[in-house]
Amino acid sequence: MNRTLLYHQKHLVILILIGVIVFLGCNSSTKTSKSSTITSTVAKSSSINHIEGMVWIPEGSFYRGAVPQDRMAMQHEKPRHLVEVEGFFMDIHPVTNKQFRAFVLATGYVTIAERAVDWEEIRKQLPPNTPKPHDSLLQAGSLVFKKTQESVPNLYDYSQWWFWQIGANWKHPNGPGSSIASKDEYPVIHIAYDDALAYCEWAGKRLPTEAEWEYAARANSINSIYFWGDDANNLSKKANTWEGEFPVENTLEDGFERLAPVMRFPANDLGLYDMAGNVWEWTSDWYNVKYYTQMKQLGRVKNPKGPALPYNPNNPNASEKVIKGGSFLCSKSYCASYRISARMATSIDSSLEHLGFRTVKSK
Repeated sequence: MNRTLLYHQKHLVILILIGVIVFLGCNSSTKTSKSSTITSTVAKSSSINHIEGMVWIPEGSFYRGAVPQDRMAMQHEKPRHLVEVEGFFMDIHPVTNKQFRAFVLATGYVTIAERAVDWEEIRKQLPPNTPKPHDSLLQAGSLVFKKTQESVPNLYDYSQWWFWQIGANWKHPNGPGSSIASKDEYPVIHIAYDDALAYCEWAGKRLPTEAEWEYAARANSINSIYFWGDDANNLSKKANTWEGEFPVENTLEDGFERLAPVMRFPANDLGLYDMAGNVWEWTSDWYNVKYYTQMKQLGRVKNPKGPALPYNPNNPNASEKVIKGGSFLCSKSYCASYRISARMATSIDSSLEHLGFRTVKSK
């Protein structure tokens, strides 16, 4: 059986049995030094062929990780370390429903969230004598967000606003009865890691490394918290995020309660849209809590591809990749993951209402 599907099914049973969703947190101004400058420029090289729907990201170097003045930075965004990246093409915006539909129609691909659940395969990785849930619960689906009725004192308990929705997938983002009709230009969601890889193979592209993603997002904002600078007061004009008390009330200052169509907010200096908020985006890097410290010790690193193995003591049995960019659920009250350096660990089997992807292509 496909390993990703197996993880996905095991994850489902755990949710059913214990009702807990475990994810890693979503959760002073300095002058630019010579060593912390992106050495490339925004201008495109005339020798680079144009690819429709993509932007050329020139080679250069930058400091990956949280900037000193970022008070919301989490420990796994530190220490800041010097990285060099070769040039590459990157999608102007996340892959849309229209683009993903073209892939599915051409290949017949079925996403992880749409696949049948096999209890016999699941039980092999569960404790002995684990009782089988009722067949009505062992059905394909995905994780969907639901607002709470009152304030949440513990924002580390994500099960309070995430729930398993049978029948939720990229075509039915909120479960049976929901639809993406008239939403061609919205980011495709409920995409597990293998789903994104399958699309990349069909399109002749790949997922970005974490270094490539953050380098492209930072553009010329080499020492800034956000792609537009350090002023959080501009947030509602720059990104689709959660305004108000999370997860109770969204004041809709940015005009959207959930997803927004792509390219509704300003691009960064490289012409890339939605690099903050709207949907989290897969990268190809394994998540390892020790990785940034190891990179710092190596000094300047060229084209890092991430750690060889995943490691997260808070979720030791999961195989997790790094996702970047934040989403429409990111709030300044507890995570502010629309910050450039923000990162999260997500199991490769997971598909969620706020998770999509974009692709890159080497020269």
